[in-house]
Amino acid sequence: MTGEIRHRAAVLGSPIAHSLSPVLHRAAYRELGLTDWHYDRFECDETGLAAFLDGLDDTWAGLSLTMPLKRAVLPLLDTVSPLAEQVGGANTVVLRDGRRHGDNTDVYGIVAALREAGAGSPGSAAIIGGGATAASAVAALRELGLDKAVVAVRDTARAAGVVQTARRLGVALDVRTLDGFTPDAELVISTLPAGAADPLAPRLAHVPALFDVVYAPWPTAAATAVAEAGGVVIGGLAMLLHQAVRQVELMTGRTDVPVAAMRAAGEAELARRAANRATDS
Repeated sequence: MTGEIRHRAAVLGSPIAHSLSPVLHRAAYRELGLTDWHYDRFECDETGLAAFLDGLDDTWAGLSLTMPLKRAVLPLLDTVSPLAEQVGGANTVVLRDGRRHGDNTDVYGIVAALREAGAGSPGSAAIIGGGATAASAVAALRELGLDKAVVAVRDTARAAGVVQTARRLGVALDVRTLDGFTPDAELVISTLPAGAADPLAPRLAHVPALFDVVYAPWPTAAATAVAEAGGVVIGGLAMLLHQAVRQVELMTGRTDVPVAAMRAAGEAELARRAANRATDS
């Protein structure tokens, strides 16, 4: 990236060191010739979010938000898109004319990833996990035509946010605990962090399609089990890619976002990290 930085964007979260978002957004900037745009990452938790937002100057165009900020940011925004309100979380903040507008591109990312893999018309679905991404998954399933789903969590109390989202969206949820949970659904969406779903792999092996939001390390144990049994597997990179594509559109105003270049950059970076892990071990 050369030239004076006139437009800034970044991803915030905690932990944030291994976020792939800078790789994807910078690849888009390069292909689009946006030499005066720069994208960074910053470690930030809920306690530091308000101060971070207050400290931004008018060069800032937008922010990507990851754990644990998607819900915490809502009271700090001037406007929120109807979708982000329904989901109860914003992973995107567009900064313009001194105002903060919150949006949710996770739903778009999930829908696009599933359709790309040919799994965009499930007859039934189950979601594993109860966080902000699970809430986005409920909205994505509704967009794909489902009005009911199963949600499996370690503690049903942790599913309160997802249940509220489902009510706002008119989706009927069957909330279950993970103990003994064996999904009977055409599509399973795992929103658990890396490694957390590994013990579930034997129970997931039979599902026709698995969407695992983890993108590194890849493949996960669950993804391997489903693939070996002949099922369709969608990884987290596809979701991350497509939600980032939408973020670039919102932040830059461009509609010709280079999806292929962003995908190639993400795949190359993940391959580089995997090679480094292999070398270190």
